[in-house]
Amino acid sequence: MTKIIPRRRKPLPASEPQSLCDFLEQQSRQDLLRVIACGNENTGKSTLISRLLWGSRQALELGGLQTASKHNNTQDKGFALWVDELAAEQAQGSEVTYHHLSTQTRKFIVADAPGHEQYTHKLFMGASTAELAVVLVDASQGVPKQTPRPIYLASLIGIRQLLLVVNKMDLVGFAPEAFQRSVEIFRGFTSTLGFEEVTAIPVSALKGDNVTQISVNTPWYCGATLVEYLERLEIIAPESERLVFPVQWVNRPQASLCGLSGYVAQGTLSVGDEVRVTLSGQTAAVTDIISTHGAVEKAFSGDAVTLKLNKEIEVSRGDVIALGQHPLESTDQFEATLVWMNKEKGLNGRSYYIKLATQWASASITNIKYRVDTNTLAHHACKQLQLNDISVCTLALNTPLVFDSYQHNRTLGSFILVDRISNATVAAGMINHSLRRAQNVHKQALSINRQDREKLNGHQGKVIWFTGLSGSGKSTLANALEIELHASGYRTYLLDGDNVRQGLNKDLGFTDADRVENIRRIAEVAKLMMDAGLIVMTAFISPFRQERQMARELIGETNFIEVFVSTPLEVCEQRDVKGLYKKARAGQLPNLSGVGSPYEAPEASDLEINTGKIKLDDAVAQLMLRINT
Repeated sequence: MTKIIPRRRKPLPASEPQSLCDFLEQQSRQDLLRVIACGNENTGKSTLISRLLWGSRQALELGGLQTASKHNNTQDKGFALWVDELAAEQAQGSEVTYHHLSTQTRKFIVADAPGHEQYTHKLFMGASTAELAVVLVDASQGVPKQTPRPIYLASLIGIRQLLLVVNKMDLVGFAPEAFQRSVEIFRGFTSTLGFEEVTAIPVSALKGDNVTQISVNTPWYCGATLVEYLERLEIIAPESERLVFPVQWVNRPQASLCGLSGYVAQGTLSVGDEVRVTLSGQTAAVTDIISTHGAVEKAFSGDAVTLKLNKEIEVSRGDVIALGQHPLESTDQFEATLVWMNKEKGLNGRSYYIKLATQWASASITNIKYRVDTNTLAHHACKQLQLNDISVCTLALNTPLVFDSYQHNRTLGSFILVDRISNATVAAGMINHSLRRAQNVHKQALSINRQDREKLNGHQGKVIWFTGLSGSGKSTLANALEIELHASGYRTYLLDGDNVRQGLNKDLGFTDADRVENIRRIAEVAKLMMDAGLIVMTAFISPFRQERQMARELIGETNFIEVFVSTPLEVCEQRDVKGLYKKARAGQLPNLSGVGSPYEAPEASDLEINTGKIKLDDAVAQLMLRINT
C-alpha cells in the first residue's frame, strides 16, 4: 500500500557545525543510509542527486560549488552549471556512480545507476548494498513499461523500503491528477513484491520543489520533503539468535597465540560462548574478543574482530563459525536466482568457481528453470544465460558449503560465479533453498579402493584426453595407443565420441550447451574408470577450454594427460572421412566445430601431435613415453 509520510512539524534538533572539529564530531555520531537511485533514462536522476548535493553543500563534493563560485553565478545559475557537469561526468561511462552527502542528522551514499535495460547487471550491483530504492518517473510521460525492472530488482535484492519520486511536476503544472495517476500505476507494480513500505513524493528536481523545502506549488500535498523522508526513514535490522562468523584469516602473531579474524555477519558473540566450526563440527569456548579498539566483552553484527579460543581446533580461512547450540546448515546442491553479468553465455553443465562468504568451491549449473522478463515479470523457458538475464537455476557443488537462504541471511545466501579460465565474475546469485536430494544422497564407504585395484592391475590408472577437430586423427591415434598398451599388459578402455553418443549421450545434440553436457558426462565416466585402475583414452572434439579444464581438475592433475591433435583445419577438411565438412559448407550442419561452431585450441597441452606431419608409430611411441614417465 502506498502511503504519504506526515509532514515534520518541528525543525531538526541538530545545529549547524561551527568548525571542522564540530563537523567531524557530528559526522561520527551519524548513522549511514545507502540509497540506490534508479529509473529510466531522462527521468532526472542526475538532476535530483545534484539538487541533494547542492542543498547539503558537502565538502565531499565541492567541485561544482567551487566552479559556480568562480563564475560568480546566482544560486540558480550555479546549480544549473553543476547539473551540467555531473550529467557530463555520468555520460562518460555506463558504470554506477556513488555520491556522498550528509545533512545535520544523517549521512548518505547515493548510487546513481544507468537506466538503460542493457545495464541491468550494473543496476543490480549498485543496489546490492542499498537499504532504500528511490525510483524516479517523469510526471509528463507517465510510468513506462520498463518501470517494473528496477522495482523487481530492488525486491529481489531484499530492499524493503521503496520511494517513488514523481519528478518534473513543473511540466504538468503541478497537477495532483498527474501525480495520483503515476502513484496508482506504481502501486500495481509493487503490490505483490513484498515491500514493507512504499512512499510517494511529487517533486521538481530542477526547481527544487519538495526536495529540501515544501513547495507552494503543491498545496494539495501534505507529506514530507524528500530530505525529511530520507532523514526520518528507519531501517530496522532483524535480530537473530544465530551467529554467522566467516573466518577471513587465521592469525598467529606468536607461536602460542592463535586468533580467528573475521566479521560478525549475523547475531552477537560474547566472551564465554561456545562456538562450533560448521563443517568439521569441532567446538571451543571464546576466551577473548579483540576489536580495533582493544579487548571487548561482546561483538555485534557488522563488527570486525579476532577471536581467541580456549583450545586448538581445526579451522582455516573459509570456515564459518556458529554458536554451539545454534548450528548452521551445509549443502552441495541448491536453487538460486542468477543475474548473468558476462558476455560469455552461461550453459547447463559448465563448471565455474563459486565464492560464498569466504568459502570457495567448484559449481556447475545443472538446470536453467526459467528466465524472468524484468518488464512484465513473466517466466520464459531458456537453455542458456545471456548478459543481463535474471534466471532461476539449480547448481551442484563439488563439496558442501555452509549456506542459508538469501531471505534469511545475505552473507550466507549470496554468492558469485567466477570463470575458470579468465577469472572474471560471470554471475551473482541469491540462494532460494537447498535441494532435498542434497541431504538424501551420501557417499558410501567401499572396502576396495583405487590403490587396491591398481596393485592388482600392476599399473596406475590414468586418463589420456585427446582433443582436436573432426578428422584430425583423434580416434585413429587413440585406437593405436590402446593396441600398444594392451599388447604391453595394460588394462585399458577407449571412450570414443561417436560410440558414446549412441548410448550414454544419445539424448544430446550439438549445441554449445549439449557439447558442454557431453564432456561433463564423459569426464565423470572417465574418472570412475580411472578409479577402477584402468588407463582410459577419450577421443572427443571437446571444443571448449573451460570443459577441458573442468575435466583436468575433476580427474586430477597427476592423472590427466591432455593430447592436442593439432592437425590443421584444411587437412581435416581434405580428409573429411565422415563427410561432415561437406555438409557444413553446404549449410546442412550448422554446428560443426571449426566451421559453424568455435574450437578453442589448448594453450598449453601436455603433448601436441600433428598427424599430418608425423607417422602413426612415432606418435604412439611419444605417447607411450609420456605415459611411462
